[in-house]
Amino acid sequence: MSYLGIDLGTSGLRALLVDDAGRPLGATERHYGVAHPHPGWSEQDPADWITAFQGAVADLRAAHPEFADLRGIGVAGHMHGACVLDGADRVLRPAILWNDTRSHAEAAVLDADPRFRALTGNIVFPGFTAPKLAWMAAHEPDLFAQAARVLLPAAYLNLWLTGEAVGDLSDASGTAWLDTGGRDWSDDLLAATGMTRAQMPRLVEGSGAAGQLRADLAAEWGLSAPVTVAGGAGDNAAAACGIGAMAEGAGFVSLGTSGVLLAARDGYAPAPDTALHSFCHAVPGRWYQMGVMLAATDSLNWLGRVTGAKPAALTADLGPLRAPGPVRFLPYLSGERTPHNDPAIRASLTGLAAATDRDDLTRAVLEGVAFGLADSLAALQSTGAQPTQLMAIGGGARSEYWLQVMATALDVTLTLPEDGEFGAALGAARLGMVAAGAGTVDQVMTPPRVTRHVAPDPALRDAFAQAHADFRAAYPAIRSVQ
Repeated sequence: MSYLGIDLGTSGLRALLVDDAGRPLGATERHYGVAHPHPGWSEQDPADWITAFQGAVADLRAAHPEFADLRGIGVAGHMHGACVLDGADRVLRPAILWNDTRSHAEAAVLDADPRFRALTGNIVFPGFTAPKLAWMAAHEPDLFAQAARVLLPAAYLNLWLTGEAVGDLSDASGTAWLDTGGRDWSDDLLAATGMTRAQMPRLVEGSGAAGQLRADLAAEWGLSAPVTVAGGAGDNAAAACGIGAMAEGAGFVSLGTSGVLLAARDGYAPAPDTALHSFCHAVPGRWYQMGVMLAATDSLNWLGRVTGAKPAALTADLGPLRAPGPVRFLPYLSGERTPHNDPAIRASLTGLAAATDRDDLTRAVLEGVAFGLADSLAALQSTGAQPTQLMAIGGGARSEYWLQVMATALDVTLTLPEDGEFGAALGAARLGMVAAGAGTVDQVMTPPRVTRHVAPDPALRDAFAQAHADFRAAYPAIRSVQ
C-alpha cells in the first residue's frame, strides 16, 4: 500500500509518495506564481493548485507503479489564506494569502476586541483569515455578500478531493475564528466579522478522516480500493509531524525564507502578548507554539543580491565561529511578527566602518537572524516550554557556520536529521497513513535518525548573550527614528 503527502506551498506544490512503512518512494514538484496587484497584496488563483496537483499525480503515476495501491492522502497547506466560494463552490476572487497585509487596519480593530485574544490565544495578525474577510466586507461588499463558504488552501484541496468542505484544527487555528483551547469554531468571533458557522468547513483532527477520494478521481487515477483523505494540517504542524515533534518540548528551528522556532505542547498555554502563535497540533489533545520571523534565509538572499554573491558563497569561508563584532543587523526586511508584531519596522545595519568587509556583513546577518529566533525561544520559555534540543531544518541549515551561530545564540543543542525526506510533505503523508488506519500517531509520527549534534560553544556563550541583549535594545532605538 502507498500514501500520498502534499505540501501546498506559496510558490509550488510538492507531492511525496511513501510506502506502508512511511519510506519515500518518489517525489515531484510543480510551481506556480503569486500575484501582487497592489503594494502589500499577495494573491493566488486556487485553480493553479488543482493544476499543480493533477500534474504531480501524473508524474507519480508514470514513475511509480506503487501509486496504484494508494490508500491515503494528506494535504499540508500554507496557512491563513482566504479561498472565498459562492453557493455553488465557485471561487469568487483570487485567494488572499498569508503574506498579504492589506487588512492591517481591520486586524487592529479585531485585536482590540478582547474576545479574540482570550479565545484564540493569539494576536490578530494582518495575515490571519478573519481580517481578510473584514476587509472584503468593507472594500468588496458585493463579493462578501456572495460568500457562502470560506476555506483555507488545504481545505480547498480537500474539497476538490472529496467533495466535502472539511478542514483541520491546526490550520483553523490561524484564522482568528477558532476557540483554540476548546478546539472548535467560536460563534462569537465569527459573528464579530459578519460570518457564521455555516460558512466554515467542518473541523476534524488532522490525523482523522476528512472523507473518501471522489469516485471520478479514483477512476481517473486508476485506483480500485477506497482512498481515505486526512484532515491534513497547516504547514508547520505538518513539518512537526514529519520530524516526530509530538511530545512536550520537542520541536525544530526552521531556516527557510521565513524563520520558525516551534515546540510541541501537551497542554494549552497561550501567551498572545509575546506574539507567539499558540495553535492546535495536527493530532488530538496536543498543541504547539511557535515564534515566526519573516526574513530568515531571505535576509541572506538580500545580502547576496546587494553584494553580487550567491548565499552559499557568502557563508563558505567564514572560518571558525567568533564572537559577534560591532556590525549589527536587525533582520526586519518585511516587518516582524515574534516578538514585536510590527509590520512597519524595517531592517538596519549599524556599526559599519571603513574596514568593514563582506564577511563582517555576512556574520552580522547570520547573527541577526539567530538573535531574532532567540527572541522567539525566550517567548516560548516564558510559557513554561523548556526545549533542550531542537532539530535544524530548512535551507539555511546547510551552512555549518550558521548552525554554530544558531546553537550558541539559542544556547540549545541542534540536531541534524539524516539526509532524506522529512518536513511538511512527509508529515502530510503520515497524517494520511493514520487516517487510513495504517498505524497510530505514536507508531507513525516518529523522529528521523539524527546524524550529528551541534552544541553551543561554551567559550562564546557569554559574548553571544551580551550581543543578544544589545540586539534587543537596538529595536526600540531604531524604531524611534524610522
